[in-house]
Amino acid sequence: MSLSVAAREAFLAEAHIASLAVEAGQGRAPLTVPVWYDYVPGGDVRFLTDGDSVKARLIAKAGRFSILVQRDSPTYRYVSVEGPLVHSRPSTLEDLARISARYLPPEAVAGYVQGSDLHALVTFRMRPERWLSADLGALA
Repeated sequence: MSLSVAAREAFLAEAHIASLAVEAGQGRAPLTVPVWYDYVPGGDVRFLTDGDSVKARLIAKAGRFSILVQRDSPTYRYVSVEGPLVHSRPSTLEDLARISARYLPPEAVAGYVQGSDLHALVTFRMRPERWLSADLGALA
């Protein structure tokens, strides 16, 4: 069963590892890679990556990407969202700290941030445009 708007946005706002997919070119399957991300209901999806990475170059070229998040324990639930790249810029300490704090224990965040090469990172923002979602537990 599809999720309501509020339920799908709340699920996306949880700290899941996202599978990011972006067009990789003619004759190639999409590039699909795991990413940490940030989302607040009603806002844009944000993630950061090395500005020289393959995914960064492909997103800049395609101008859009999608992410999929899922829960594989009962009940199985997923949210997939696709949209245009609306902004990219050099990452800030705030970007890095906010996103890493979603995934790391509090005592590990400062060390992770300090050990990262902030100058190499770019933050991307995608405006959700198309959504797919399901909660298969709703079928039971």
